Amino acid sequence: MKPAKIEIVEVGLRDGLQNDPARLSTDAKMTFIAKLVDAGVRRMEVASFVNPSLVPAMADSAEVMQRVARDEGVTYIGLALNEKGVRRAIDSGCDEINFVLVASEGFGKANQNATPEQSAERLEEIAPLAHEAGVPLSATISVAFGDPFDGEVDKARVAALAARAQAAGCMEVALGDTIGVADPWDVRARIDAVREAAADVTLRLHFHNTRNTALANIYAAVEAGVDVIDASCGGIGGCPFAPAATGNVATEDVVYMLDRAGVETGLDLAKLIDTAQWLETALEHSVASMLSKAGGFPNPEKSAAE
Repeated sequence: MKPAKIEIVEVGLRDGLQNDPARLSTDAKMTFIAKLVDAGVRRMEVASFVNPSLVPAMADSAEVMQRVARDEGVTYIGLALNEKGVRRAIDSGCDEINFVLVASEGFGKANQNATPEQSAERLEEIAPLAHEAGVPLSATISVAFGDPFDGEVDKARVAALAARAQAAGCMEVALGDTIGVADPWDVRARIDAVREAAADVTLRLHFHNTRNTALANIYAAVEAGVDVIDASCGGIGGCPFAPAATGNVATEDVVYMLDRAGVETGLDLAKLIDTAQWLETALEHSVASMLSKAGGFPNPEKSAAE
């Protein structure tokens, strides 16, 4: 059944910029945030509290958090991989912390020097810090659909990690298609497996469009009852620790699909397109989104008036 509303979590400021060849200044990031807020975004990932020598684009995360407006009803999310990152996210005033679990050993060793079991143990160790600070905690399971080094990932392992995240008090679990290998049928199968193992946690889906299947995968997730989706304005992004892991699904492309279906997102498509076009100038390269090139649904009356 078609949902009435889908929540879009904007990840362009973090997952979008972390692997981009361009480096936006902090001032430019604040302009990006302001444009997204003006377009209606009310939940966005803007910071990553990881080693800045490994992800230099996120080195100003604390400053970004210090400068965001706090009176516009926006939830600002910070990503963390370990206890140090969680403490920094708390100290920086993040409204929500997103902790990363890993579903496969190859990527886990490359990305955060941890096996799936070790990443789950780290979550269980740091969860009390977030709870004591009163900061909502979510978890993203990376490479939940496939690993660039190990290949196939057992959905039972993904489900087990989701169960541990629920037990640790995470209010939401995201399944991350980090390298863009998911297909709609596998999406449904993994959602069903996770729901069976962790029935009480909200599910969020995070797709990369590496192999041009992200919109189909989002449709499958929505059909399965998921109502929280990650997306990145312009379709920018990718993972610096996974070969050929290109950009996220573009926010404006997702919003167009949902708008045409009559599904509410609360986002202004025209302003998202404008922001994606601004990004091309700010980053000094083209972006992947289709809507930034083609525009929205044709309006003959408006064209005639012009």
